Amino acid sequence: MNGMVAISQILCTFVLFNQDMKKTTLILFFLQYISLSCSAQSTASKQVSTFSIEAPQLKTHKTIWVYTPKSYSDSEKKYPVLYMFDAQNLFDAETSYVGEWKIDEYLDTLNDKEVIIVGIEHGNEKRLEELTPYPHEDYGGGKGDIFMQFIINTVKPHIDVTYRTKPDAKHTGIFGASLGGLMAFYATIKYPETFSMAGVFSPSFWVSDKIYELANTTEISSSSKFFFLVGDKEGDSMVPDQEKMVTLLLNKGVKTEQIQNKIIEGGEHNEALWSSNFPEAFQWLTSD
Repeated sequence: MNGMVAISQILCTFVLFNQDMKKTTLILFFLQYISLSCSAQSTASKQVSTFSIEAPQLKTHKTIWVYTPKSYSDSEKKYPVLYMFDAQNLFDAETSYVGEWKIDEYLDTLNDKEVIIVGIEHGNEKRLEELTPYPHEDYGGGKGDIFMQFIINTVKPHIDVTYRTKPDAKHTGIFGASLGGLMAFYATIKYPETFSMAGVFSPSFWVSDKIYELANTTEISSSSKFFFLVGDKEGDSMVPDQEKMVTLLLNKGVKTEQIQNKIIEGGEHNEALWSSNFPEAFQWLTSD
């Protein structure tokens, strides 16, 4: 793991998440990182593989992580697909910087609701640029839609040709946390012909009020499902921002059965929160 890249990512996360975070918390976070980076070993399941693909929209190459169900090699079945942001943190303690989501470990325990997971790596120092659909007045960014064009027009066609997928929107979801949660919500609102399920964890709605404008002015598909989750220890604006979005959706006619709105007591802005709540969100999103 590139230590300087990881440290850069940590600094970006802290500055953007809460400008008032105390120095002592930052120091403790770095100590935790150092401890983990010294002892981390690969924990990825044998069901996880990676490949590199050109990203012409982004003028770079991207590493893509793919989890296939245990039954994949012994069957001819086709599978739903869940696209996820920040692939470095999903499967492997060696590449995550404060613990992984343990997506593969959880899915390996299932005998039903089998799914292909496609994780798209973030661009480290370019993460803010990639995972914001609108620029922040202080931090910039705003190339999220270009990133979505990469997923929709480059990654998804490759996945659908290479793997046995159910490519329709009914069987395709998108999932993320923090900036990834913001993008998962944006993608499902703007591209309902591609995605019908959104895992929206700790969404960074603070980036721009334009996300509320988009939700308010867009006709939400009756087949779209949104699982919102936030911890009440994430920051002063996080819970109110999520509640504001959920209320907006309900007021414009989105049905209550299309939405789950979870506020986790004591939940903090970290992989531990997202990992422990992924199973419930996954089960709800993939239920009929």
